Amino acid sequence: MRPSIAIALDAMGSDLGPEAVVEGAAEASLRPDAPQIALVGDPRQLQKALGRLSHDASKVRIVPAFEVIAPSEEPRRAIEEKKGASICVAARLVAEGECDALVSAGPTGAVTLACAQAFRRLPGVRRAALGAVYPTERRRGEKADPFSLILDVGLTLEASAEDLVAFAIMGSAYARRISKNQRPKVGLLSIGSEPHKGTQSIVQAYRILEKLPEIEFVGNLEGMDIPRGTADVVVTSGFVGNVVLKLLEGIGETVMRLARAASEASLQYQLGLWLLRPAIRRLRQITDWEEYGGVPILGFDKLCIKAHGRSTGRAIRNAIRVAQKAVQSDLVASIQNGLEATTRIQEANTK
Repeated sequence: MRPSIAIALDAMGSDLGPEAVVEGAAEASLRPDAPQIALVGDPRQLQKALGRLSHDASKVRIVPAFEVIAPSEEPRRAIEEKKGASICVAARLVAEGECDALVSAGPTGAVTLACAQAFRRLPGVRRAALGAVYPTERRRGEKADPFSLILDVGLTLEASAEDLVAFAIMGSAYARRISKNQRPKVGLLSIGSEPHKGTQSIVQAYRILEKLPEIEFVGNLEGMDIPRGTADVVVTSGFVGNVVLKLLEGIGETVMRLARAASEASLQYQLGLWLLRPAIRRLRQITDWEEYGGVPILGFDKLCIKAHGRSTGRAIRNAIRVAQKAVQSDLVASIQNGLEATTRIQEANTK
């Protein structure tokens, strides 16, 4: 029996190379409550990188994997042809019970397919969902988490009503366990707040969600509600969610570029920006995705936290922390209980 939580870390998937991943693992291992970390990848590269860093050797082990799936490769073919790829080996460690959760900064398609191949979908989940976090102006939860969750953002391009309901249940459970928000508000992204607005799937999902006592359903949301923090969990299809996510990222980058351009334009603008320094510093803090570390792929019987491909050591360290928290809070069991309760309610309503 393992003495503590163990995290399988795909060390070869990052755009920045294994050095950034190893750095994050090394930093995570020095925490007093650090989990066991299985670094999966080329032993020579990993040992070389690890040897240059301060770390707790009792908390980090290397698991050999000699193949890598590149972002340019077609995910399904790569997963089938490269059974020894680091992401596949790491997923199997979790599936076989050697580790409790998977963390990877690899290509999203390959990571998701590796999970689908190694893990089982939870009963009641037709499609897995990829979450994303974004900053809002409202703060909820006992730890004042500045982020809210949106899902799906790319895995299920066309979502049925059943898919959207499952996303709502999974997102609500994630917000309760990870953001420590005991009653997260859940909303459906649509083109109007009225119950009849939106696609047929959205209208049907609305009717189901408003009858679920376990979900704090706030109805339909419009685009403007997302940054306002009207809901802690925003539910949508993967196609729409991905467009929204990229738009939010682009706005944040544009604001920062405009601020830099203004500072170079005149002394007057430089003075104004100097006066706004505290606000700008706060904006940078709440839009810092590295602070959150990673986002969940939900719907499987095992946990996966997907880190950004450009993750630095700091982001990887925080992704490991999120995975550890998800295991400690028994996130999968919470999602499963919510799905089972929903099934019972729907069956009772049809009688």
